[in-house]
Amino acid sequence: MTIQESGRKPLRLWPGVAIATIQVLLMAIAPLVSDDGTMIAMLGGVVCALLIILWWLLLSRAPWLERIGAIVLIAAAVAASKSIVHFSVSGAGQGFLVYILGLQPMMLALVAWAYLTRNSAPSARRLALVATVLIALVPMSIWRTSGIGGGGGLNAHWRWTPTPEELLLAQGPEELKPLPPAPAPEAPKENAVAPEKPAAVAALAEKVEKKVEAPALPIEDGPAEWPGFRGPNRDSVIRGVRINTDWTASPPAQMWRRPIGPGWSSFSVRGDLLYTQEQRGNEEIVACYRVSTGEPVWRHADPVRFYESNGGAGPRSTPTIDKDRIYSMGATGILNALDARTGKEIWSHDTSKDTSREVPFWGISSSPLVVDDIVIVSVGGTLAGYEVATGKQLWTGPGHGGSYSSPHLVTIDGVTQVVILSSPGAVSVSPADGKLLWDYKWDGGAIIQPAITEDGDILINSMSAMGGVGTRRLSIKHDANGWTPEERWTTNGMKPYFNDYVIHKGHAYGFDNNILACIDLADGKRKWKGGRYGNGQMILLADQDVLIVTSEEGELALVSATTDQYKELAKIPLFDEKTWNHPVVVGNVLLVRNGAEMAAFRLAADAAHPTDAVKER
Repeated sequence: MTIQESGRKPLRLWPGVAIATIQVLLMAIAPLVSDDGTMIAMLGGVVCALLIILWWLLLSRAPWLERIGAIVLIAAAVAASKSIVHFSVSGAGQGFLVYILGLQPMMLALVAWAYLTRNSAPSARRLALVATVLIALVPMSIWRTSGIGGGGGLNAHWRWTPTPEELLLAQGPEELKPLPPAPAPEAPKENAVAPEKPAAVAALAEKVEKKVEAPALPIEDGPAEWPGFRGPNRDSVIRGVRINTDWTASPPAQMWRRPIGPGWSSFSVRGDLLYTQEQRGNEEIVACYRVSTGEPVWRHADPVRFYESNGGAGPRSTPTIDKDRIYSMGATGILNALDARTGKEIWSHDTSKDTSREVPFWGISSSPLVVDDIVIVSVGGTLAGYEVATGKQLWTGPGHGGSYSSPHLVTIDGVTQVVILSSPGAVSVSPADGKLLWDYKWDGGAIIQPAITEDGDILINSMSAMGGVGTRRLSIKHDANGWTPEERWTTNGMKPYFNDYVIHKGHAYGFDNNILACIDLADGKRKWKGGRYGNGQMILLADQDVLIVTSEEGELALVSATTDQYKELAKIPLFDEKTWNHPVVVGNVLLVRNGAEMAAFRLAADAAHPTDAVKER
């Protein structure tokens, strides 16, 4: 018996069909017209799904058994979906995203079912409803995600496709090529007198020494060219380097490319050795490779695997080089001091236990900072200092909210201090004992580093779950009564999320969420905005007024660091996978990586300024 034959009024379908149509159009069009389109489509889809529920319950004219029964059945199916979807989906959005994503196709399926079975008998309609709900579960169960991307969207893949890490592990163990043992210094013999060289031999030796350069040692006693996260000053600024920006004529020449385990570490570099961190199965790795060839030298492994759905698996911080050691921080808070030549563990600490701080759901991401004889780390926003010689914990700083930022060394009014950005705002402590010098409250949170202006002010930022909120300039006053941070201006002209920015000639260049922007440091006003690089990263060639930008989509671009307008100078493809890691330039070598690959490129010299060209390595 049809509805018409039963004498009941037909279903009122047009409101549901209209809402469903809007939802489908929103999902299709929003990502194409806005950088935040994926997030807009997702939130709009939730609103449309709720409106469909209201239509079905209040306006559809369906029998109450079907109205209530359909909603209960759909709610049960969405709840059950958490147990059948891929773990990367079930854990996304702190476990809530599966319900958000599951509700939307279910509501579209409800409208489609109501329309297609509008003239069917009640028993057939109800059987079709059960089948429709079960079919609507299929799209949720056949894909996995490699985390969030630009605009808050998910990087989706078929569930049965292997991840880059799985492909890497399937290749089996790699042969390491360790360095030869360091030569022991020869002890001088007592009362020994060096034999006198004949004049001809001495002259020849002097001539050879002037003309022949000894090969660079892999490990040197001097400072590293790139000692850790974002370079010597943690500001991603490079001086003394000029490159050829005509990449049509002289593109970057690939030296090598190799797979790597997942993680968001950048590189530290000294001589012919680079250091980074990665995940390989159930081991968290600190690894050393050759800059010149990409060959693995050593690996240190901790039996730890960190994973969360937004960022994926692996460590989040970058190793730090200091003298003959490497200091690394794992995603669960394991702080290691390793021999830079061999990777041998010197000491190790669980900083989460030491500071009584739980590991944040996004992982611990602090890159260690060495100040004199103390290595300083941030454990979810709380700073801690350890003695470099023994690993003894010396101090724990004031407890603050969550943070993705790393400790940052600054000098203000002649006083050395360490600043960390965290959810309350900015916090400064003394590196010797961790005592609070000053703090500044700004609600929100922080992922990136503070920046120091040429005249000693500090730029900080704030963010929310939806992205960047803004940038603020602080002037730090110091007198006999202590320290007083004062706001000079706040701007929404540059709203970085987790993209660090650089300071150059009175301006800041960074990301206004997903679009590159330039602001004037005098007043915070935006000079220009342009170039869509997703959640990318950058470094500055200060002598050349050029930004090297890696986009989230895996592109490599050159952008002019000038204030008149946005100008992209060149762009080439780099990787196929999402790229969040900070790039590094040392001499004429560009090092880049993401969670699947790393590569080295040789950059051509700037022909217009041969005396200021990049130093060959």
